[in-house]
Amino acid sequence: MTDWQPSASIETLIKRAELFSYIRDFFKQRNVMEVDTPVMSNCAVSDPFIDSIEVNYNASVGQKPDLLYLQTSPEYAMKRLLAAGSGAIYQMSKVFRNGEVGNRHNPEFTMLEWYRPDMSDAELMDEVEALVSPVLGLDTIERITYTDLFERHLGFRPEGKSTAELKYETLKHIEIQLDDNDKDTWLNLLMSHVIEPRLVHSGAVFVTDYPASQAALARIRKNEAGEKVATRFELFVKGVELANGYHELTDWQEQQTRLQADQAQRAELGLPQRPLDDRLVEALKAGMPDCSGVALGMDRLLMLALGAEKIAEVLPFDLTRA
Repeated sequence: MTDWQPSASIETLIKRAELFSYIRDFFKQRNVMEVDTPVMSNCAVSDPFIDSIEVNYNASVGQKPDLLYLQTSPEYAMKRLLAAGSGAIYQMSKVFRNGEVGNRHNPEFTMLEWYRPDMSDAELMDEVEALVSPVLGLDTIERITYTDLFERHLGFRPEGKSTAELKYETLKHIEIQLDDNDKDTWLNLLMSHVIEPRLVHSGAVFVTDYPASQAALARIRKNEAGEKVATRFELFVKGVELANGYHELTDWQEQQTRLQADQAQRAELGLPQRPLDDRLVEALKAGMPDCSGVALGMDRLLMLALGAEKIAEVLPFDLTRA
């Protein structure tokens, strides 16, 4: 048997260590503090499309275990640190997502996440570009709005389309039996199954101004046309989704509303109701500074830098060897 051996070569693991060192030096030069938040939590992510991994914790032998959740992102805990006065912070942490496995997915992976008080989402894109460009050998990264991206690749602007029209456009490209009245379902299918594969030939691109309905934990603003959009961006490199950033929501009442809306959507989809993070809401209520934040997949960054086809090639041990 050879499955005791690492899934990545030793040469690749040396490159991985060098990348981690580069990241730490990058933030040290910018006076951004490294933090280390818990992997286990009493609460789970609210997003209906991300599934948390459950763990049982026994305080003592024979006692009924407490149900905890492995973090899918350090976001909630880091925002609590921001509210406590940490200032600019970053973290390279293990995160866990149930049911995610494939060429670009492993249920346990490394995420780089950082938050910059008093920085806009546009300024944070500048910093993301400064971080990844030397690693990937990029000259510049294009910036394009979500709507302009749809028009470029599909020939229409999505904000004016009805659900039925979006379904019609989707079925031009994808054979799928689905009856769903949520516009975002069809937008997400078009984005993931049609547009993203075409970005393979587009080098690196920041997609900005997502629909307000896809704001997640980002603020909502009006664009030049007076339409509500999310102050959210995503970075794609050769069709690979690499980073997701927000001008962060700081309104605790809106945050509470969105968490509850996620919970309601989970119920509609027949998904388990998991405890919401009220501590995050309390932190925002206490006062989190105006800031922007971004999460970046470290393993995918290394894949792109080395030209790897599978995430297993850049992990010490992927799921099959864990």
